[in-house]
Amino acid sequence: MKLLTLNTHSLIEQDYPRKLSEFVAAIEAEQPMMIALQEVNQTCDSAEICGDITGYHPCCDAVLRSDNHVYNAARLLRERGVEYSWTWLPIKKGYGRYDEGIALMSRSPILETEIVTVSTTDNYDDWRTRKLLGARTEALSDEWFFSVHFGRWDDMTEPFREQWIRTAVHMTKHEHFWLMGDFNAPAGIPSEGYDIIKRSCCYDSYDLAYVRDVGTTVASPIDGWRDRSDLSDGMRIDQIWCSKKAVITSSEVIFNGIRYPVISDHFGVMVNYERSIV
Repeated sequence: MKLLTLNTHSLIEQDYPRKLSEFVAAIEAEQPMMIALQEVNQTCDSAEICGDITGYHPCCDAVLRSDNHVYNAARLLRERGVEYSWTWLPIKKGYGRYDEGIALMSRSPILETEIVTVSTTDNYDDWRTRKLLGARTEALSDEWFFSVHFGRWDDMTEPFREQWIRTAVHMTKHEHFWLMGDFNAPAGIPSEGYDIIKRSCCYDSYDLAYVRDVGTTVASPIDGWRDRSDLSDGMRIDQIWCSKKAVITSSEVIFNGIRYPVISDHFGVMVNYERSIV
Protein backbone atom coordinates (compact mmCIF):
# COMPACT_ATOMS: atom_id res chain seq x y z
CA MET A 1 0.00 0.00 0.00
CA LYS A 2 1.38 3.39 -1.00
CA LEU A 3 1.07 6.63 0.97
CA LEU A 4 2.01 9.97 -0.58
CA THR A 5 2.46 13.52 0.67
CA LEU A 6 3.13 16.65 -1.39
CA ASN A 7 3.12 20.37 -0.74
CA THR A 8 1.58 21.22 -4.10
CA HIS A 9 2.12 25.02 -4.30
CA SER A 10 -0.73 24.46 -6.79
CA LEU A 11 -2.11 27.60 -8.48
CA ILE A 12 0.95 29.65 -7.56
CA GLU A 13 3.16 27.52 -9.80
CA GLN A 14 4.19 28.80 -13.23
CA ASP A 15 2.81 26.67 -16.07
CA TYR A 16 0.27 25.27 -13.63
CA PRO A 17 -1.99 23.42 -16.15
CA ARG A 18 0.95 21.31 -17.34
CA LYS A 19 2.01 20.53 -13.78
CA LEU A 20 -1.52 19.54 -12.80
CA SER A 21 -1.58 17.17 -15.78
CA GLU A 22 1.78 15.68 -14.75
CA PHE A 23 0.56 15.21 -11.19
CA VAL A 24 -2.56 13.41 -12.41
CA ALA A 25 -0.54 11.16 -14.73
CA ALA A 26 1.75 10.14 -11.86
CA ILE A 27 -1.17 9.43 -9.53
CA GLU A 28 -2.82 7.33 -12.24
CA ALA A 29 0.38 5.30 -12.53
CA GLU A 30 1.06 4.89 -8.79
CA GLN A 31 -2.47 5.00 -7.33
CA PRO A 32 -1.50 5.61 -3.67
CA MET A 33 -4.09 4.45 -1.16
CA MET A 34 -3.90 7.78 0.67
CA ILE A 35 -2.59 11.17 -0.49
CA ALA A 36 -2.00 14.18 1.79
CA LEU A 37 -1.71 17.55 0.05
CA GLN A 38 -0.77 20.99 1.34
CA GLU A 39 -1.08 24.50 -0.15
CA VAL A 40 -4.15 23.34 -2.02
CA ASN A 41 -5.58 26.55 -3.42
CA GLN A 42 -8.50 28.04 -5.25
CA THR A 43 -8.88 31.64 -6.42
CA CYS A 44 -11.19 33.53 -4.07
CA ASP A 45 -13.28 35.02 -6.88
CA SER A 46 -13.45 32.09 -9.31
CA ALA A 47 -16.83 30.58 -10.15
CA GLU A 48 -18.57 28.54 -7.46
CA ILE A 49 -19.24 24.86 -8.14
CA CYS A 50 -22.89 23.99 -7.59
CA GLY A 51 -24.59 20.64 -7.08
CA ASP A 52 -23.26 17.27 -6.03
CA ILE A 53 -19.56 16.63 -6.60
CA THR A 54 -18.47 13.05 -7.24
CA GLY A 55 -16.14 11.69 -4.57
CA TYR A 56 -16.26 14.80 -2.38
CA HIS A 57 -16.64 14.26 1.37
CA PRO A 58 -17.15 17.70 2.98
CA CYS A 59 -15.27 18.33 6.22
CA CYS A 60 -16.86 21.78 6.69
CA ASP A 61 -19.18 24.17 4.84
CA ALA A 62 -16.47 25.44 2.49
CA VAL A 63 -17.40 26.92 -0.88
CA LEU A 64 -15.72 24.98 -3.69
CA ARG A 65 -14.66 26.96 -6.75
CA SER A 66 -13.94 25.91 -10.31
CA ASP A 67 -10.13 26.15 -10.12
CA ASN A 68 -9.81 24.28 -6.81
CA HIS A 69 -6.67 22.18 -7.15
CA VAL A 70 -7.83 18.94 -5.52
CA TYR A 71 -11.26 19.14 -7.17
CA ASN A 72 -9.63 19.28 -10.59
CA ALA A 73 -7.08 16.59 -9.78
CA ALA A 74 -9.89 14.23 -8.69
CA ARG A 75 -11.99 15.17 -11.73
CA LEU A 76 -9.15 14.48 -14.18
CA LEU A 77 -8.35 11.18 -12.47
CA ARG A 78 -11.99 10.14 -12.70
CA GLU A 79 -11.91 10.88 -16.44
CA ARG A 80 -9.02 8.38 -16.61
CA GLY A 81 -11.03 5.77 -14.71
CA VAL A 82 -9.29 6.28 -11.33
CA GLU A 83 -11.69 7.10 -8.51
CA TYR A 84 -10.65 8.97 -5.37
CA SER A 85 -12.70 10.04 -2.39
CA TRP A 86 -11.43 13.43 -1.23
CA THR A 87 -11.87 16.25 1.25
CA TRP A 88 -10.52 19.81 1.43
CA LEU A 89 -10.16 22.30 4.27
CA PRO A 90 -9.56 26.01 3.54
CA ILE A 91 -7.43 27.47 6.33
CA LYS A 92 -6.36 30.99 5.40
CA LYS A 93 -6.11 33.54 2.65
CA GLY A 94 -2.90 33.07 0.70
CA TYR A 95 -1.05 35.78 -1.23
CA GLY A 96 -4.12 38.00 -0.90
CA ARG A 97 -6.08 36.13 -3.57
CA TYR A 98 -6.30 32.42 -2.78
CA ASP A 99 -8.28 30.25 -0.41
CA GLU A 100 -5.37 28.15 0.81
CA GLY A 101 -5.91 24.82 2.50
CA ILE A 102 -4.99 21.18 2.88
CA ALA A 103 -6.56 18.06 1.44
CA LEU A 104 -6.73 14.27 1.61
CA MET A 105 -7.44 11.89 -1.26
CA SER A 106 -8.31 8.24 -0.64
CA ARG A 107 -8.81 5.26 -2.93
CA SER A 108 -11.29 3.98 -0.36
CA PRO A 109 -14.42 5.98 0.53
CA ILE A 110 -13.92 8.43 3.39
CA LEU A 111 -16.08 7.59 6.41
CA GLU A 112 -15.30 10.43 8.77
CA THR A 113 -13.21 13.60 8.99
CA GLU A 114 -11.95 15.85 11.73
CA ILE A 115 -10.29 19.26 11.95
CA VAL A 116 -7.72 20.22 14.58
CA THR A 117 -6.65 23.84 15.06
CA VAL A 118 -3.04 23.77 16.29
CA SER A 119 -2.18 27.47 16.10
CA THR A 120 -3.17 29.99 18.76
CA THR A 121 -4.80 32.14 16.12
CA ASP A 122 -7.81 30.99 14.11
CA ASN A 123 -8.05 33.99 11.80
CA TYR A 124 -8.64 33.37 8.10
CA ASP A 125 -6.77 36.56 7.22
CA ASP A 126 -3.69 35.58 9.25
CA TRP A 127 -1.22 33.42 7.31
CA ARG A 128 0.01 31.92 10.59
CA THR A 129 -3.26 30.02 11.12
CA ARG A 130 -2.50 26.28 11.12
CA LYS A 131 -4.87 23.31 11.15
CA LEU A 132 -4.74 19.57 10.61
CA LEU A 133 -7.22 17.66 8.48
CA GLY A 134 -7.86 14.03 9.37
CA ALA A 135 -9.85 11.24 7.75
CA ARG A 136 -10.80 7.63 8.38
CA THR A 137 -11.69 5.36 5.45
CA GLU A 138 -13.65 2.18 4.78
CA ALA A 139 -10.58 0.15 3.89
CA LEU A 140 -8.55 1.32 6.89
CA SER A 141 -11.27 2.09 9.39
CA ASP A 142 -9.03 1.77 12.47
CA GLU A 143 -6.40 4.21 11.16
CA TRP A 144 -6.54 8.01 10.98
CA PHE A 145 -4.64 9.91 8.30
CA PHE A 146 -3.83 13.60 8.73
CA SER A 147 -2.60 16.18 6.26
CA VAL A 148 -0.42 18.67 8.15
CA HIS A 149 1.38 21.94 7.48
CA PHE A 150 3.09 23.35 10.58
CA GLY A 151 4.80 26.67 11.29
CA ARG A 152 8.53 27.06 11.73
CA TRP A 153 10.49 26.39 14.90
CA ASP A 154 11.68 30.00 15.19
CA ASP A 155 8.35 31.74 14.48
CA MET A 156 8.04 34.11 17.44
CA THR A 157 4.22 34.33 17.21
CA GLU A 158 3.23 30.77 16.31
CA PRO A 159 6.22 28.52 17.05
CA PHE A 160 6.34 24.90 16.01
CA ARG A 161 6.81 23.67 19.58
CA GLU A 162 3.41 24.93 20.72
CA GLN A 163 1.68 23.60 17.61
CA TRP A 164 3.24 20.21 18.15
CA ILE A 165 2.15 20.10 21.79
CA ARG A 166 -1.46 20.70 20.72
CA THR A 167 -1.10 18.03 18.04
CA ALA A 168 0.31 15.46 20.46
CA VAL A 169 -2.46 16.11 22.97
CA HIS A 170 -5.13 15.64 20.34
CA MET A 171 -3.56 12.45 18.98
CA THR A 172 -3.95 10.70 22.33
CA LYS A 173 -7.56 10.06 21.28
CA HIS A 174 -6.38 7.93 18.33
CA GLU A 175 -4.65 4.59 18.79
CA HIS A 176 -3.33 4.41 15.23
CA PHE A 177 -2.62 7.54 13.18
CA TRP A 178 -0.42 8.89 10.40
CA LEU A 179 0.82 12.47 10.10
CA MET A 180 1.70 13.34 6.51
CA GLY A 181 2.86 16.65 5.16
CA ASP A 182 5.06 19.71 5.36
CA PHE A 183 6.37 19.79 8.93
CA ASN A 184 8.68 22.79 8.40
CA ALA A 185 10.98 20.83 10.72
CA PRO A 186 14.14 19.84 8.85
CA ALA A 187 15.52 16.45 9.78
CA GLY A 188 19.04 16.55 11.16
CA ILE A 189 18.81 19.77 13.15
CA PRO A 190 19.33 18.88 16.82
CA SER A 191 16.97 20.13 19.53
CA GLU A 192 14.41 21.58 17.13
CA GLY A 193 11.10 20.38 15.70
CA TYR A 194 12.19 17.09 14.19
CA ASP A 195 13.79 15.95 17.45
CA ILE A 196 10.67 16.89 19.41
CA ILE A 197 8.49 14.72 17.16
CA LYS A 198 10.88 11.82 17.43
CA ARG A 199 10.89 12.02 21.24
CA SER A 200 7.09 11.90 21.35
CA CYS A 201 6.76 8.24 20.44
CA CYS A 202 6.09 8.77 16.74
CA TYR A 203 8.01 6.84 14.11
CA ASP A 204 9.51 8.47 11.03
CA SER A 205 8.66 6.21 8.10
CA TYR A 206 11.95 7.25 6.47
CA ASP A 207 13.88 5.68 9.34
CA LEU A 208 11.74 2.53 9.24
CA ALA A 209 12.12 2.01 5.49
CA TYR A 210 14.18 -0.96 4.33
CA VAL A 211 15.05 0.96 1.16
CA ARG A 212 15.33 4.75 1.05
CA ASP A 213 16.99 7.54 -0.92
CA VAL A 214 18.63 10.73 0.39
CA GLY A 215 15.19 12.08 1.31
CA THR A 216 15.68 15.73 0.34
CA THR A 217 12.31 17.35 -0.42
CA VAL A 218 13.37 21.01 -0.78
CA ALA A 219 16.49 21.44 -2.87
CA SER A 220 16.75 25.25 -3.05
CA PRO A 221 15.66 28.27 -0.94
CA ILE A 222 11.88 28.76 -0.78
CA ASP A 223 9.53 31.24 0.88
CA GLY A 224 9.97 31.18 4.64
CA TRP A 225 13.45 29.65 4.52
CA ARG A 226 15.53 32.15 2.55
CA ASP A 227 17.17 33.42 5.76
CA ARG A 228 18.60 29.98 6.65
CA SER A 229 21.86 29.82 4.69
CA ASP A 230 22.89 26.77 6.72
CA LEU A 231 20.15 24.79 4.93
CA SER A 232 21.00 25.90 1.39
CA ASP A 233 22.08 22.37 0.43
CA GLY A 234 18.55 21.06 0.88
CA MET A 235 16.10 19.96 3.56
CA ARG A 236 13.95 16.97 4.40
CA ILE A 237 10.89 18.77 5.73
CA ASP A 238 8.14 16.77 4.02
CA GLN A 239 7.67 13.64 6.08
CA ILE A 240 5.33 10.77 6.96
CA TRP A 241 5.13 9.79 10.64
CA CYS A 242 3.15 6.94 12.20
CA SER A 243 2.03 6.19 15.75
CA LYS A 244 2.95 2.51 15.50
CA LYS A 245 6.12 0.92 14.23
CA ALA A 246 5.26 -0.24 10.73
CA VAL A 247 6.76 -2.38 8.00
CA ILE A 248 7.85 0.24 5.45
CA THR A 249 9.43 -1.48 2.47
CA SER A 250 10.55 1.76 0.79
CA SER A 251 10.57 5.54 1.12
CA GLU A 252 11.30 7.58 -1.97
CA VAL A 253 11.23 11.19 -3.06
CA ILE A 254 9.08 11.78 -6.13
CA PHE A 255 8.27 14.78 -8.32
CA ASN A 256 11.96 15.66 -8.11
CA GLY A 257 12.85 15.55 -11.81
CA ILE A 258 14.21 12.01 -11.47
CA ARG A 259 11.10 10.16 -10.35
CA TYR A 260 8.44 12.19 -12.19
CA PRO A 261 8.78 15.86 -13.21
CA VAL A 262 9.16 18.70 -10.70
CA ILE A 263 5.70 20.25 -10.20
CA SER A 264 6.15 22.31 -7.02
CA ASP A 265 8.76 24.09 -4.92
CA HIS A 266 8.62 20.93 -2.77
CA PHE A 267 9.20 17.36 -3.85
CA GLY A 268 6.83 14.63 -2.70
CA VAL A 269 7.41 11.60 -0.47
CA MET A 270 5.91 8.19 -1.18
CA VAL A 271 6.22 5.17 1.10
CA ASN A 272 5.23 1.56 0.64
CA TYR A 273 3.52 0.38 3.82
CA GLU A 274 2.74 -3.26 4.58
CA ARG A 275 1.48 -3.43 8.14
CA SER A 276 1.98 -2.22 11.70
CA ILE A 277 3.96 -4.46 14.06
CA VAL A 278 3.42 -2.67 17.37
